[in-house]
Amino acid sequence: MIQRIQTIYLLIAAGISAGLIFVFPLWSMNEGTEFFAQMDIIYFGLFLGSAALSLISIFMFSNRKSQFVLGRLNIILNFILLGLFVYRSLNLSGETDVSEKGIGILLPIFSIVFLVLANKAIKKDEDLVKSVDRLR
Repeated sequence: MIQRIQTIYLLIAAGISAGLIFVFPLWSMNEGTEFFAQMDIIYFGLFLGSAALSLISIFMFSNRKSQFVLGRLNIILNFILLGLFVYRSLNLSGETDVSEKGIGILLPIFSIVFLVLANKAIKKDEDLVKSVDRLR
């Protein structure tokens, strides 16, 4: 059913991954220019991939097991994105390129939180259906 709470969580995760990357910068350069996710094809592709997985997962409501698996894959994708951000911020020597980290680096964490909440709701629905099947 599309009107379940996991749909709201997945829509929020998709909105974070697809919409907020244009609003919040990942970091600021020394020159004062802000670096957004769409300026690098890898970050942009991973954010859009995460949003696409969330939207695909919304319409897989009839197959809860595959919806749950897509949610886990999306969590892994966001952890990879977060790992790339940590690698980028720790790999720089001194203040050569990045002078200030932005709130955009935290977007995968917020997305992971909503994806975990969605997976908990999907699991709850699956357990409810299994308990009803046992009574029949």
